[in-house]
Amino acid sequence: MRGADSRVVLGLHRSRHERRLLTGALDLGVTALDTSTNYLGFRSHQVLARTASDLLPKFTVSTKIGYFPGPGGAEHSLDPVRLHAAVEQVAEGLGREPELVFLHNPEHSLREATAHGQEVLAEACAALDDATAKGLCAAWGVASWDPSPLVSLIDLTVPRPSVLMIRAGLLVGARTLDAADALTKAWNVGGGEVWGMSPFGGSTSAPVWARIDPRVFLRDGGRLSRMQAAFRAAYHLPRVDSVAVGTDEPAHLGELVGALAGEVEERTIEEYRSLLRDRSRGQPA
Repeated sequence: MRGADSRVVLGLHRSRHERRLLTGALDLGVTALDTSTNYLGFRSHQVLARTASDLLPKFTVSTKIGYFPGPGGAEHSLDPVRLHAAVEQVAEGLGREPELVFLHNPEHSLREATAHGQEVLAEACAALDDATAKGLCAAWGVASWDPSPLVSLIDLTVPRPSVLMIRAGLLVGARTLDAADALTKAWNVGGGEVWGMSPFGGSTSAPVWARIDPRVFLRDGGRLSRMQAAFRAAYHLPRVDSVAVGTDEPAHLGELVGALAGEVEERTIEEYRSLLRDRSRGQPA
């Protein structure tokens, strides 16, 4: 799959789930849609089905499981029975089977890298593997905000995901970037199977974006805005094939699609990562 639809994924983390955004994305050639069971107060799937059931077949849809409604708010669980049931509920909520279901932030329940943690992770992944085999989704993956606790747990006993989603962009620290690279290698994931997320660290209006000029990372940065350059650089911090990005404005999404024309200066990226590593030495994790 080539083009904007395979490299830009419309994420619905903070989205109002408006129909005009979905039609705008399709007009731009963005046909990958990413959500989660816990988005929009655990109503994302139902709202999508109600407001855009006719549009959803035009998208490849990915979602995430791992967070569940609890008495004190959202709670995280890697219990394989709950995860398998959650995959079943995804299809019910969306009114269709998703193309991809991610195990959402497994590190949330795996703070200690122990032998028991490896068993818990393996069983959780096996639950998604089984759900995929039963046709509840076309494929499964792992979405990790902080991959560091996962790296030492991966071996041949842990099923391999089809896709890995990790944080990407200029606001990701050296340790997280290196852990993402290590996890990608440990699971032997590559060739279009690595996605980035949160390329702006949650907000394009954060003060940091007024202080830096990401166009230094591009060979032809003068043609693009700072935000476009930051988005384009995110594909190399760490190296990912697609980036999930959230917005409620089709015009903003169009600007990001346009950023794909920019060419990244690989040497500058490497120098930047070396600088990050040097600065992180001696600092607490």
